[in-house]
Amino acid sequence: MTIKVIGIGLEGANSLVPSVLSMIENATVLVGGDRHLNYFRQHSGVKIKINNLNQVISQIREYAQQGEKIVVLATGDPLFFGIGRILTNEFSCQQLEFYPHLSCVQLAFNKLQIPWQSAKFISVHGREIDTLIYHWKKAEQVMVILTDSNNNPLVIWQLYHDLKLPIKYDFWLCEDMGSQQEKITKIENKEDLNLSLIASLNLLIIKQNKGNKEKINLNKLPLIGIEDNLFSTFEDRPGLMTKREIRLLILGELELQENQVIWDIGAGTGSVSIEIARISKNSQIYAIEKTAIGANLITENCDQFQVNNINIINDSAEKVINQLPLVDRVFIGGSNGKLTTILDMIATKIKPEGKIVIALATLENLHIASQWLKKNKWEYQIINAQINKSLAIANMTRFNPLNPVNIITAKAI
Repeated sequence: MTIKVIGIGLEGANSLVPSVLSMIENATVLVGGDRHLNYFRQHSGVKIKINNLNQVISQIREYAQQGEKIVVLATGDPLFFGIGRILTNEFSCQQLEFYPHLSCVQLAFNKLQIPWQSAKFISVHGREIDTLIYHWKKAEQVMVILTDSNNNPLVIWQLYHDLKLPIKYDFWLCEDMGSQQEKITKIENKEDLNLSLIASLNLLIIKQNKGNKEKINLNKLPLIGIEDNLFSTFEDRPGLMTKREIRLLILGELELQENQVIWDIGAGTGSVSIEIARISKNSQIYAIEKTAIGANLITENCDQFQVNNINIINDSAEKVINQLPLVDRVFIGGSNGKLTTILDMIATKIKPEGKIVIALATLENLHIASQWLKKNKWEYQIINAQINKSLAIANMTRFNPLNPVNIITAKAI
């Protein structure tokens, strides 16, 4: 005897085709949540309310052995974050038959006219919210977030804004999809999320907004320590930049003065160069970045922050250092595996009293740099920066870690 698992829309029996409805009517055992069973109050069969799942599975197994006609009711598609997954773990394929209904996700995407074949599906229903942070930092293009009363739409909206990500997303709140009360709202601000008015059956669809970047109000920027989300960055790797807290350490270690020549090797998005250019307006900065997309981002960021003392060089450092002017300060944010070669070349170009600051993420590069400095008799010190930032989640606060970074500051003896 097979167990029929039937997906239902929010219109209850009215959402089912006759053939599927007859399966329910002919069942001798009906399993479902309160809402599902309430659709069939007049049903004459045994009704099992889903509370304790282990107990419910045992009851289903017992009734199946007795040859009863069992129907398990679910919302939408039972195999989409539903009871279907649990049933497939407990019963064989021969024992189960699935009859899905349109899922709330399917309905929401079609209402919004957004293709969803490549969407990332994330459930924070009864789960930790950390997985959402991970996918945001990966810059997923389109995401579906299934919520619950703790990880509700307001909590998720607030978390997104507290993270200050450089990628902008549009949010849509989708409620009671498939019912006469269904509602989709584009969320523009916090006030659009009144929890007392939001239906318990809801989900969020968020999609990257690749429209024109908002113009930065330069008068409101701090002298140093620009927020990460104000920089243009790599669409597929938004976290690939020197974070604000690390930039502040680097700027302090560089001990900048006016009228200096400064190299930024492996400049990436140019975040460090931009900060230097804004506080040392009479200095000349050379931002060296081998990737074309990185060089384009530096150009874009120079325009956004209206700095004009950065020379952008789209090439590998080891190919261009000999053509550069003597240097007062060097920051190395990336070396493409050529750290020793680059340090050898810098040693021939750096002025007396010059300084090198290197940001290193791996122990291997830390070893290479420290060995070179010892061999060449340079003075150096290392800062191991392990920074955790507070993050509000619902009515609680916890720490969210940044990747640890080793910062070496060195000068020739």
